[in-house]
Amino acid sequence: MSETLLSARNLAFELYEVLDAEALTQRERFAEHSRETFDAALGTARGIAEELFAPHNRKNDEHEPQYVNGAAELIPEVKPAVDAFIEAGFLNASRDFEVGGMQLPHLLAQACYAHFQAANVATTSYATLSLGASHLIESFGTDEQKRLFLQPMIDGRFFGTMALTEPHAGSSLSDLRTRAEPHADGSYRIKGNKIFISGGDHPLGDNIVHMVLAKLPDAPPGVKGISLFIVPKFLVNPDGSLGPRNDVILAGLFHKMGWRGTTSTALNFGDNGGCVGYLVGEPHKGLSYMFQMMNGARIGVGMTSIMLGYAGYLYSLEYARQRPQGRLPDGKDPTTAQVPIIEHADVRRMLLTQKAYVEGAFDLGLYAARLVDDHETLGSAEQRQQALELLDLLTPIVKSWPSEFCLKANELAIQILGGHGYTREYPVEQYYRDNRLNPIHEGTHGIQSLDLLGRKLMQNGGAGLKQLIRLIQDACQRASAHDSLTALREPLEQLVNRLQAVTLSLLGDLMAGKVNRTLANSALYLKVFGHTVIGWRWLEQAIRAEQGLAGGNPADADFYHGKLQAARYFLTWEVPSCHHELAILEARDDTCLGMQDAWF
Repeated sequence: MSETLLSARNLAFELYEVLDAEALTQRERFAEHSRETFDAALGTARGIAEELFAPHNRKNDEHEPQYVNGAAELIPEVKPAVDAFIEAGFLNASRDFEVGGMQLPHLLAQACYAHFQAANVATTSYATLSLGASHLIESFGTDEQKRLFLQPMIDGRFFGTMALTEPHAGSSLSDLRTRAEPHADGSYRIKGNKIFISGGDHPLGDNIVHMVLAKLPDAPPGVKGISLFIVPKFLVNPDGSLGPRNDVILAGLFHKMGWRGTTSTALNFGDNGGCVGYLVGEPHKGLSYMFQMMNGARIGVGMTSIMLGYAGYLYSLEYARQRPQGRLPDGKDPTTAQVPIIEHADVRRMLLTQKAYVEGAFDLGLYAARLVDDHETLGSAEQRQQALELLDLLTPIVKSWPSEFCLKANELAIQILGGHGYTREYPVEQYYRDNRLNPIHEGTHGIQSLDLLGRKLMQNGGAGLKQLIRLIQDACQRASAHDSLTALREPLEQLVNRLQAVTLSLLGDLMAGKVNRTLANSALYLKVFGHTVIGWRWLEQAIRAEQGLAGGNPADADFYHGKLQAARYFLTWEVPSCHHELAILEARDDTCLGMQDAWF
């Protein structure tokens, strides 16, 4: 089948027509790059993903990691794939040339990673988890910690994890019990238990560096008492050589419905009283440090959701083109040939819905990566701050919206394949199972909605929200130059206007102390806000599609018409439906809040 990972034409459209990746080469950091170097990196990523990651995606699923003699064993295909990823430079795609990085914009790095996420999310996660952990040490570690732990991670010899969740607490980090006792040599002795630690044990490198949240003996209660520690699987000697095994025990493996090729571990720290950890940064500031990794991970989860939805969409699209079944409603002669199922209107509806979800979300995910580049490389401090404020506001959407609606795309892919869609002989059921984990990865919809409505909207005086509204209004103004986009633009304008009024009212209630009632339906707010953002991104794509058609290249006409039709679907089918949720929010409906335990 053609293009099973992502559409090369759509990727080029996003990078070079919508997000203007070439303009980044005018910035000093990326001056040595060009469209040619960008495309070369993308081509390498696609090649490795197709040749080494995609072929064992099914085997990864069917042969989960095994717990053998206190360690995790993986299928043999995983290590050569991860090694190739590292050797090609993707582990350090956005790092400086001086440390062996490719110094690519984050936009291009994310586009490269998208190929691997679509090909084999389980194997890819070992590398991306390490990437996040290494950035934490890079940002907050001491020079000695960087020498002993960061550099081997950059080199691909050490891997990393994020160890937050505990059996009794789940997402409630304020209740964690892992403790860190100071030791005479300046290190700490860690004791506690963590669960669901992805990549917590494997044989892919020389060491695993766990970034562990724990509390010091004098820690204040709640999240303000959390500190961050480096806890390696093997201790590291002053000369950089490996020392003895640390007191970190793999207690067992969890077996989930998806991502089966990634070890999901239960780890015991300090069962024998000798688990050595090293404080990162200042005491009691661990959660703020970890949020850097968590925010990056939330965007990563969003992109993973997108690419699993994208892979399912492309497979079901090709299947629908090849699978003959039935005849059109006006075809009464049973002796005539069956038509490909893509000729049936309801199959087209399902394909168009998938396209609207996955390509709208894909645009948003890459846009978020572009904001990271803007935050790091724009010319003025004010511009960099604006990029960060907008990225902070959008992060709950980048994580949560794709993990809900690209999962719905996977459902539709299964439906298009009919009975075959539910069998393991076809990949769409695995895409669904893999994607079903993402609504809970790095925080549920409920957590993201509380973050958005309860914190992000009011952050810095609402600077991010004001900026977003201006961007949407600007897009609507530019769209008004195209008569053909009037029917697409007007539903978005109506939704934004009503959303602004509802938002101001909700924030007023929050400031008045009506917290529980105001936040009770925050998940509805998250959905409407997400649809508004995706609607904006589709309007931007529609504007570029109109410009592309005006350019007169006949070879691209079908592509641009497809973009306009998907934009039309989302803005005229999906966006108007949000007024129902807004009505519930306006009424401060307490149906869910008022339900009592005994009534269930």
